[in-house]
Amino acid sequence: MTDRWFDDIPEHDPDDPEAVARALRRKERAAGRGKSKPQKSEKDPLRAPRSSRGSGSGSPNIGRIAVVAGAAVAGILVIFLFFSVFQPFKGDGEGEPFNVNVPTGSVADVGDLLADRGVISNSTMFQINATVTGKRDKIYHGNHSFRKNMSYSSALAELGKQPAKVPVTVVEREGLSRSEMADAAEAAGLPGDYMSASETSKDLDPDDYGADGKAKNLEGFLWPATYELKPGSDAQDLVDQQLQAFKDNIAGVDMKYAKKKNLTTYDVLTIASMIDREVAVAKERPLVAAVIYNRLKQGEPLGIDATIRFALDNWTDPLTESDLAVDSPYNTRLNQGLPPGPIGSPGLASIEAAAHPANVDYLFYVVKPGTCNEHAFSTTLEQFNEDAAAYQQALEEKGSSPTTCP
Repeated sequence: MTDRWFDDIPEHDPDDPEAVARALRRKERAAGRGKSKPQKSEKDPLRAPRSSRGSGSGSPNIGRIAVVAGAAVAGILVIFLFFSVFQPFKGDGEGEPFNVNVPTGSVADVGDLLADRGVISNSTMFQINATVTGKRDKIYHGNHSFRKNMSYSSALAELGKQPAKVPVTVVEREGLSRSEMADAAEAAGLPGDYMSASETSKDLDPDDYGADGKAKNLEGFLWPATYELKPGSDAQDLVDQQLQAFKDNIAGVDMKYAKKKNLTTYDVLTIASMIDREVAVAKERPLVAAVIYNRLKQGEPLGIDATIRFALDNWTDPLTESDLAVDSPYNTRLNQGLPPGPIGSPGLASIEAAAHPANVDYLFYVVKPGTCNEHAFSTTLEQFNEDAAAYQQALEEKGSSPTTCP
């Protein structure tokens, strides 16, 4: 090789610098072509990367979908709450208006009361509506007129009115116990605590009627009737009228026969209260009274389950075996004689029957199948057992009470 590296480059003039430069560039290019070309990267740096399914490069689309879905769910929830709270398709309610006494209390108490009475559908939503609409502090307590199934807005509109000064009608049926009368007074919208009002009274002392200290309250003296009370009346006013009605009516009952049997007026009330619970057919009142008198005379337990119901304050559910064996002085299956006092407040017809029982020797009675709550009466245990067996057979065949009332 020559000492000058460019001597081996053909087609040039070694003494011409430009020729040498051109030759050198050709040689470099030739050398470059002889080398292996670098492999292209999987990703062309001059191109934007392609998205690949299942890779993180798709996350912007997924994010947008999630945002849209979340917004849709939120929208549905807002719509649901709107319809639940504001009830745009509900109005002023259904059926005839009825009176409800709204006592002093919280909005939650008012909502619970209206929900229980069927005025509104949900107490919680009612409270939310009252809060959102700013009506929590615009509720007047007292007597208001409502309908069933009112919207929350309609109910709040009624509660925002001054309480109506309207008469209150309370129906106290014959034979009801004191606690049942309290329920009737409350259902009529009468304010006040009936149970407290009927504990004692300065206007009537049970001992004046022969209670001899046994009366714990005014049970038996609360005269059953329909009472029209003036606007603004309360439970105490009702009790006062009941006691006055009792005194007016009991004064006309002849108690001579009962006194001959060593029975007081209080005893007669006790017998009458049992008759009201046992009898559905008017003509049977003196007959049931006779059964009670005859069994008292013989020292036999009366066996009247209504007295057990009174002890348990259970007037609707079936009595169990344990109920029938309850340890109570009102259990007339286990104890001889009369219970300690009346089990309700009897009406005049039952008081008259208790004071003047029929002159018969009956000792037993049981429901007669195929009748509307009539009884089969008997003087012997053998006849009673036959009547009871007939009732039991009819009960099993029918699967329910074998009475046939129209």
